[in-house]
Amino acid sequence: MKIRQLRKQLETERKIALRRFERHRRKNLLATPGDLPFVIVLDRLKPAFNIGKIFRSAEAFGAREVHLIGIDFFDPAPAMGSFKWVPARFHESFETCYQDLKARHYALFTLEPERGKPLPATALPRRSAFIFGHEEFGLSFDPRDFDGICPLRIPQLGKVQSLNVSVAASLVMYEYFRQHGAQLDVSP
Repeated sequence: MKIRQLRKQLETERKIALRRFERHRRKNLLATPGDLPFVIVLDRLKPAFNIGKIFRSAEAFGAREVHLIGIDFFDPAPAMGSFKWVPARFHESFETCYQDLKARHYALFTLEPERGKPLPATALPRRSAFIFGHEEFGLSFDPRDFDGICPLRIPQLGKVQSLNVSVAASLVMYEYFRQHGAQLDVSP
């Protein structure tokens, strides 16, 4: 396929995803908070398939809401409908998200592969907010500039020492659910 054809195909796919996003975003305005008081923060992630997958996991594990920083749109198709169930809050910068979450007494955690306490060894507060950065560029801010942000890491054995962001988010949500969701009746 020639480069011009590939660009045209990508632009067409982007337009379709944008229309799908706008349709789903209107439905998201009616979303109600999940059963558990934890929040996911996505800091300038690529608008490809990871954001939708994270919404899918957030809905499965009962997240209160998902905050999106510097993300104008994403393709909601990988969310399998979950974007309409989990409230989304959009921010242009991390500062506004931070102020909102701190005012609501959330403990904030970043996920960093090489620093911080191991996730399974950490007692997570009920009101936790987990911040995930861009897979290639990391966070758009320096966590040391914001009071009270604690780094966590997911222990790994491999040499790569990084996980896909949607996989990492799912693991964090599962650990939170393991610690705080046991009191919920989730039987069929």
